[in-house]
Amino acid sequence: MPPKDVPPKPARSPLQAARPAAARLAGVDAARGVALLGMMATHLMATFGPDAGRTPTWVGLVFSGRSAALFAVLAGIGLALSTGRQQPLRGAELRAARRGVALRAVPIALVGLILGGLEVNIAIILVHYAVLFVCILPFLGLGTRALAAWAAGWTLLSPVLAFALRPWFLSAEPPLRLGHNPAMEDLETPGPLLADIFLTGYYPVLQWLSYLLIGLLIGRLDLTATAVRILLLCGGAVLAVTAKTLGTAAILDWGGLQALEESVANPAFPLTSHLQVSLTGVEQSGTWWWLAAAAPHSGTTLDLLHTAGSAAAAVGFFLLLGGLRRPGRRETARWLLPLSGPGAMTLTLYTLHVWAASWFHERELPGGLSSEGLYQLHALSAVAIGGLFALWGRRGPLEWLAHQAAVLGRYRPAARGREPRRPRRGGRGTA
Repeated sequence: MPPKDVPPKPARSPLQAARPAAARLAGVDAARGVALLGMMATHLMATFGPDAGRTPTWVGLVFSGRSAALFAVLAGIGLALSTGRQQPLRGAELRAARRGVALRAVPIALVGLILGGLEVNIAIILVHYAVLFVCILPFLGLGTRALAAWAAGWTLLSPVLAFALRPWFLSAEPPLRLGHNPAMEDLETPGPLLADIFLTGYYPVLQWLSYLLIGLLIGRLDLTATAVRILLLCGGAVLAVTAKTLGTAAILDWGGLQALEESVANPAFPLTSHLQVSLTGVEQSGTWWWLAAAAPHSGTTLDLLHTAGSAAAAVGFFLLLGGLRRPGRRETARWLLPLSGPGAMTLTLYTLHVWAASWFHERELPGGLSSEGLYQLHALSAVAIGGLFALWGRRGPLEWLAHQAAVLGRYRPAARGREPRRPRRGGRGTA
């Protein structure tokens, strides 16, 4: 029992009452940096060639679908690292963590809605990202086995449900599809907004929740163990190759392409190119063969497995590059700083990137600058800003705002006027 003359500890403010932040893994931040740079590439450089057949470019073949999926899987990993790592939280701590995640989603959604009002040829992910944070809340308290079951079931079944529901939403009058990024004015029509976010939009939350569940499962593993990192790299690569091989065989060798061409009913439409790069905006209805494709942004089971496998392999690769983290110390792989720096402040840099891209929407680039040169400018700026903030030891401005929102959500004021309960004699006390 403490002496009576010891002064009581001063009450902590909400911003001081948060759980200590989990030590950052440089490999995870580096993978997030790659996702950011990959998304920038698909935004600023052509994914299809200028020819009539729309021949895919290397940017479309490499980054389309995979970068955004990596971003989403890493969101799940980040939530696992901040809500219990290998051992999920329970009771009051779990409820506080859920409140923190929910409030963290609020500034992300607001930034996304503001960016949605810009004139820009970019499918902005932030509103969907925030909704995914809310949808993942019921799963934060699950252990590894339960998460594995939910992730497998959701990845297998959500594309089937989406395929069955989407025609009904699109046949409404007017169709429940925005056709643009969610913006502030869309809050006045919640029906089309929610339908677009969950089913008919660029990043359908119904299927994309699979990525967060898979990321949450990965984050529950011991990411400091070399064996786990090798498992992610090799297992993810095998899963990605297997899913893509099955999808390619189903479409090209087993009769799928003919069924899809009949469904599109437009001989001039470059369906083969879209199957390689992106099915965004392509009406996927009329035949169940759409579910056999592994095309980027198709939202099928094979697409989810391929992109999630690619994401797991990327995370394992960069974790291996980062090296083993010493117990109780941050992983500080300096050679990863050009990627881990921007990866630690993706919300701020993504927002700046979209805002800067809006300057040249439907305008000629100044001084003969090419789209490749514009991308290099954005990428180098992101690396420089991220590296400076990392060396400074500071969060990005929007990361700080989202963090403070999460802290406020986790804060639980102590009850006043209550004496701490003393253990009974013979019971379990504290030393």
